[in-house]
Amino acid sequence: MTAEIRPLPAFEYLTPSSVGEAIAALAAHGGAAKLLSGGTDLLLRMKKQKSAPTILVDLNGISELEFIELRASALHIGAGTRLASLYESPLVREKAAALAEAIRVMSSPTIRNRATIGGNLCNASRCADTQAPLLALDARLTLRGPAGERTVQAVSFFIAPGNGSDKTVMRADEILTEVVIPIRRGTSAFVKLGRRRGSSTAIISAAVFALITNRTFEDIRIAVSAFGSTPIRGRKVESALTGRSVDAQTISTAAVLIRDEIDPISDERASAAYRREMAPVVIRRALGRVAIGE
Repeated sequence: MTAEIRPLPAFEYLTPSSVGEAIAALAAHGGAAKLLSGGTDLLLRMKKQKSAPTILVDLNGISELEFIELRASALHIGAGTRLASLYESPLVREKAAALAEAIRVMSSPTIRNRATIGGNLCNASRCADTQAPLLALDARLTLRGPAGERTVQAVSFFIAPGNGSDKTVMRADEILTEVVIPIRRGTSAFVKLGRRRGSSTAIISAAVFALITNRTFEDIRIAVSAFGSTPIRGRKVESALTGRSVDAQTISTAAVLIRDEIDPISDERASAAYRREMAPVVIRRALGRVAIGE
């Protein structure tokens, strides 16, 4: 049986050449317009008739959204930067290892060559692989709209999983322009649990950042995602590790506390009980990479 090929719904296609033009287009058309970045998710949803915007504002021709730069004490990444470019960047691998690792194990090379970090974040999928690393790296996001520019912390960006302007703190007339990752002493790592090795969709993921001094956790941030609604920081785990010695028992005891902080879901990939059971495991593995060299 031949699969049904559904045509895309009719829409008006706009190609602004600057962020200012794109913002003006959003302001003029309101909720009828959708931003097109990589398009790896939006176009698929349109083909499946799960989304039917009447206007697409294509950001792919805006060169000012594509960059990876080290400025002063922060790594600046344009929202239109392709995921493949981020993974291949020596700067990202050195300064934001958890992000590079997350991109390495997500989807396929074809998708990574097309998808952008801004699109991955703004889509707000619960299993998006870039979320946990950016929370653990204490990243901030720059949003620009008719009222000007504002900055939000990555940990506060997500409201609910899914697609649409009501899933993040972005306003309907705003564009994510930049991701800023502070450069601090320490190392980071990312671990994803999927149904198979490689680029499968995440069941649960963890990212950690740690500064270890004299085998003691001096500074630590832990984030988990893909378990349910939105990514979170594991505050109880962080508190239990800060100032403590780096050893397997300390890590194991602290990691279990994540079960008090998450409310996992059951879906076609895994049950809530399995996600709750595996949450400390992915945290232990990520901590092992930065702390014990496992």
